[in-house]
Amino acid sequence: MAVQGATQRVDENALIRAAQRGEPEAFEQLVRTYDQNVLRMAYNLLRSQEDARDVYQEVFLRVYRNLPKFRFDCSFSTWLYRIVANLCLDQIRKRKVRKEEGQSVDTASGEVDRFQFLMEQRADVDPQRQLLSVEVNQRIQAVLEQLTPRERVVFEMRHFQGMRLRAIGESLGVTEEAAKNCLFRATQKMRAALGDFL
Repeated sequence: MAVQGATQRVDENALIRAAQRGEPEAFEQLVRTYDQNVLRMAYNLLRSQEDARDVYQEVFLRVYRNLPKFRFDCSFSTWLYRIVANLCLDQIRKRKVRKEEGQSVDTASGEVDRFQFLMEQRADVDPQRQLLSVEVNQRIQAVLEQLTPRERVVFEMRHFQGMRLRAIGESLGVTEEAAKNCLFRATQKMRAALGDFL
């Protein structure tokens, strides 16, 4: 298993070096390797398909521009996720300043409340349970919006992306301990808000 991981890193490093030399196929392969993870992470952090697509495009544009400067001081994925996290943090901060973030999403058929999709749709589910599920999800979203941008990113990277604290710290350019403290603060706020549901 360790040999396979080392082989993948060597192959990825060779791919990065080829992309740094200007080989378009190598860069395309890097994009294909990470594109779904980048898009998923951006969507989970921003909760908007449009904003996630914008961040996705900006991420790979920045990677393309800055790849010649990549020095292998950290893993490529850490460097890439740092770019994603920083762009998402910027977007979240802009939303807070402009108070743009709402509960509805524009679709081709009009504005839709995004929380309606969080409720279980099976006919045999208890209606009281459905209502409770919607209330919990709404409360979680409200708390996420009240967290500082960094707390929100750390909380979502840990709980929705399943990233380890060390990787989160590396991605955000902070120590593992700083990421842990930030996660603790976010979790405490979440627990306080959900106290009557726990």
